[in-house]
Amino acid sequence: MNILLSLAFVLCWSSGFIGAKLGAGSASALTVLMWRFLPLAVVLVAIAVVMRSAWRGLTARDLARQAVVGVLSQSGYLLSVYYAIQLGVSSGTTALIDGVQPLVAGALAGPLLGQYVSGRQWLGLGLGLSGVAVVTLADAAAAGGVAWWAYAVPLLGMLSLVAAMVAATFLESRARSRVAPSVSLTVHCVTSAVLFSVLALGTGTAVPPARGDFWVAVAWLVGLSTFGGYGLYWLILKRSGVTEVNTLMFLMAPVTAVWGALMFGEPFGVQTALGLTVCLVAVVVVHRGGGRRGTSLTAARSEPEENRWTRSPGSA
Repeated sequence: MNILLSLAFVLCWSSGFIGAKLGAGSASALTVLMWRFLPLAVVLVAIAVVMRSAWRGLTARDLARQAVVGVLSQSGYLLSVYYAIQLGVSSGTTALIDGVQPLVAGALAGPLLGQYVSGRQWLGLGLGLSGVAVVTLADAAAAGGVAWWAYAVPLLGMLSLVAAMVAATFLESRARSRVAPSVSLTVHCVTSAVLFSVLALGTGTAVPPARGDFWVAVAWLVGLSTFGGYGLYWLILKRSGVTEVNTLMFLMAPVTAVWGALMFGEPFGVQTALGLTVCLVAVVVVHRGGGRRGTSLTAARSEPEENRWTRSPGSA
């Protein structure tokens, strides 16, 4: 059963990048994101009205803090992922750049949070970034016509998640009340729905296209990515613990790369395989590099996306 759950989780989480690619073929990133989150926000608000117990004792400041973290961890991150794919960056490369996020978070944000980073962990970070560079160069060479700066867009999204981690840790230390995961998810999704709706209306991209494939992409993202991916995340986290989830997270990039190659004909050659292998080696180095004083850089994955550190699930 655990193997089946793990397999389902990897597929559902990876489906977020594939769903973004599906949506990019029929509408702009803002249109897809607006209609992904509007119905989701309505459902979550309706659930919150019925189940009010989780909201008791929370102040307006608590909710405002969650909204700030939601903007960084969900809105900024997903907009960059969707926009990068819209610009022509492959879903596999986008997933890989996102996949090294725990390494970057541990190395850059770790010292800010008073966490020790060992020399071997720094080596793992360097290997991981080298693997990303190899895959990115292979993608750029195969996908002619994609602007060089498009590959910096998912990087900005990853950094947005790192900023969210720092903000969430800092704000949580100042909060008097513990916010339930269901509350975080609701606040984050409602914040994203409002923000994406305002941006879509302001840019004239709010009206959805009269195409069936657009709604297939939206249903794909809401059903598989949000409820499937995040629901299974919590289930596996509860049953197997953080280490199991962290390990599975690093399978997302290769699964997405293969999926994108089969479904969309995205490039997957020797260079891409080499880069993915280097990244997986980096994960092994990082896991073994955290001694008694150290903290595993991948521990940043102990809480999800639509955010991994704020107890609110938000993948691509």
